[in-house]
This record gives sequence, C-alpha cells and structure tokens, in this order.
Amino acid sequence: MRFDPASRDVGNIVFFEHVNLTIPDQETATDFYVEALGLTRDPYMMVGTNNMWINAGRQQFHLPRGKPQRFRGVIGLTAPDLDALEARLRKVSPRLDGTQFSWRREGAQVALTCPWGNRFRAHPAGGASGGPLGIPYLEMPVARGAAAGIARFYRSAMGAPAEVEGGCVRVTVGPGQCFVFRESDGPEEEYDGHHVAIYVADFSGPYRALAERSLVTAEDNPDQYRFIDIVAPRAKKPLFAIEHEVRSLHHPLYGRALVNRAGA
Repeated sequence: MRFDPASRDVGNIVFFEHVNLTIPDQETATDFYVEALGLTRDPYMMVGTNNMWINAGRQQFHLPRGKPQRFRGVIGLTAPDLDALEARLRKVSPRLDGTQFSWRREGAQVALTCPWGNRFRAHPAGGASGGPLGIPYLEMPVARGAAAGIARFYRSAMGAPAEVEGGCVRVTVGPGQCFVFRESDGPEEEYDGHHVAIYVADFSGPYRALAERSLVTAEDNPDQYRFIDIVAPRAKKPLFAIEHEVRSLHHPLYGRALVNRAGA
C-alpha cells in the first residue's frame, strides 16, 4: 500500500458529534433507538421527558420533543454485530407496527427506516465504513452541479478537506467521519430545521468567513455559533441547507465520556 500522509489529514473540523431530530414520542423513540438499534440513553444529561440524548459510541442523537423531523438523506451507523441487530429488530417490530418503521438486510449492511421516516444504513464494525460503534457518515442528496461548490465551501470557509468524484463530495469532519453530498435527480425535500454539531480547532476563522457572507444565524454562547446555508465562495444561491452547530474545543461538552452498552 502506497504511503499517503495527505489521506490521513483531518483538517479544521476535528469531530462530528451529533444529529438533532425532533420526535413526538419518547416511548416509541426508546423502542427504536435503544431496544432495536442497541444504543444507550445518556444517563447523565437530558433525562426528562422533553428531550433525550442517545449515545452511539462517541457520537449522539439528540431527540427533543416536537413535530417529527426528517433527515434528508441517510444516516450511517456502525453496529458491532448485524445478526444481533436483526434479532433486536424482529423483536421490536410488533411494537412499531403502524409507524414508518421498516428494515431489510442488504448483503453486508442493514437498511432501516425509523418510525418517523428517517433512513439509516447499518454497517458491521471494522468493515469498509470502519471503526467501532458510532455514526461514521451522513449522506445527503443535492442538486446536479452542486458538488464542486459544496466542496469549495467546506475547504475555504471551514478549512475541511473535501474530495469530489463523479458528482459526490466527501467532506472530512473528524477521524473516520465524513459528510457525503451526492448529486441526485430526485425532487429536493423541504428542509425542516434538523441540525448537526461539529467541533473545530480554528473557531474564529470560519466565523469570520461566514460573517462576511452574512451566513451566521446565531451566536449561542462564547463557544458556539450556527449557520444553515452552504454557499459556494463566489455564488449567491445556497447549494444546500442544513444547520451546523459549530463549537470550539473549549466547549464544556467536548470530549465528554459517553456511556455505551458493551456488545450492543
């Protein structure tokens, strides 16, 4: 194998931490995320009835109560054992009857749909999608011709490596983690406000680049700001919309140890 040090660069985005999706029902969410997927509810934070945080390795799903949101695309998930995952899915299926829940084995992966229509793709640990339990990637469909501009945005504004090949962008957002934007001819789904959280080493540089384009939408606290629109450096029209919760490495939650069930 050729030694390629550039392929191991992470860039300015050092960690992708969570996906935030509102849900209307914690009981149903527990059946899916905890019992079916084998993940763990965070026992220390958001333990009330208005929000629940679900641990998946070093990443999380944040699930505040509200009208159900749908991630536009597919959420990658690494599972320790796909056979064990299938057994849990069969067990929980009767309780999720009447929802949008479904699943099917597709060779070396399992395709799932949550009770509210979010799509997941589960891979075995140590496989091509790599690593232990966690969320290795998010894959999102974008319009034809958008890939190159999205790559330029992440490189120039966020300082993140981004590779374009065949209408597909892979943005490095942490060790073994990526955002994938894949050009598609399908109809564009309306964005409903779900968000992702990332940690960056250079906190002020991206802030300045985004502020110059009036793209910063919120300054939540000294260690966190947000933006929604992904815009190519010289373009005016947004190429894709998804809220990014951008955090500094001084954020009190950075690197917090999470509780996971062994062998889930």
